[in-house]
Amino acid sequence: MNNVWTMLKKLWQDEDGLGTLEILLIVAVLVAIAIIFRKWIVHWFNQLIGTANTDLNGSTVTPCDPSSGSCTP
Repeated sequence: MNNVWTMLKKLWQDEDGLGTLEILLIVAVLVAIAIIFRKWIVHWFNQLIGTANTDLNGSTVTPCDPSSGSCTP
């Protein structure tokens, strides 16, 4: 029984897995934040994509046709 307590004390004092625990805690916090603010994030992303799509649709740039030789960078 004494051997078990000694092993448990060594396990408790061992810091080798500390990096993994920290990473898991950071990931858990990020997931929690994403879940809490998911509606706001989705709205922001849709607005961002919508603005980019509107800008692209209103663009006057003509596509490049390599066969005509009129491509300018």
